[in-house]
Amino acid sequence: MRNDVLLDDDRRERIGIDEAVFSQTKSDDQLLAIARQAAASGSGRLFTRLAAGQFAAIDAQLAGAMDYDPVSRTGIIGPVMPRRNGGRVAIVTAGSSDLPVAREAARTLLYHGQAATELHDVGVAGLWRLMSRLGELSGANGLIVVAGMEGALPTVLGGLLPLPIVAVPTSVGYGVSGGGRVALESALASCAPGLTVVNIDNGYGAACAMLRILPAVTAAATARARPHG
Repeated sequence: MRNDVLLDDDRRERIGIDEAVFSQTKSDDQLLAIARQAAASGSGRLFTRLAAGQFAAIDAQLAGAMDYDPVSRTGIIGPVMPRRNGGRVAIVTAGSSDLPVAREAARTLLYHGQAATELHDVGVAGLWRLMSRLGELSGANGLIVVAGMEGALPTVLGGLLPLPIVAVPTSVGYGVSGGGRVALESALASCAPGLTVVNIDNGYGAACAMLRILPAVTAAATARARPHG
């Protein structure tokens, strides 16, 4: 029994969201031990911030056990969770450079059985691109909005649509916007009421926030749809 790896196998039962393995600061040896435990248990595990070299070290020992996505740097071992009856999430990016963070959110939702669609490169610098997709976005039950630079997209969408919005500032940008602090402060200071804001580049956190929000949204929609009397 290792004393440096202690997985929270009961988290799904407690809160409905599995523990993810944050891989960036872990050694290949630690990751391989976790991957072996996940593969042996058959319960599944999501790995985030998993570099290509770290995946290669796991795959060399457990060939084919992990589904790896190099864009989001996420790996999934074992089965994903059963499909949720939680409506649909739309993941929206301001620019193509925001795709890795958005894809991390998408893969987290996929692992947890939540349906999602992705709409990319609809930032406010070309407002027509966003306006042409509003009809499609309005059919979602919640939005994850990913934007760097000045981070205006979550505020604009928050003023146009009545949906729950989770804003994800990214570290994309030149000069003062590089590192994501400008986009983060823009989201926190937004004049659009009710935005949920997660930390810079935290696609995983955005997906988990949406997983907590959606049950209440879909329950309210179901209650409104029931005939009265």
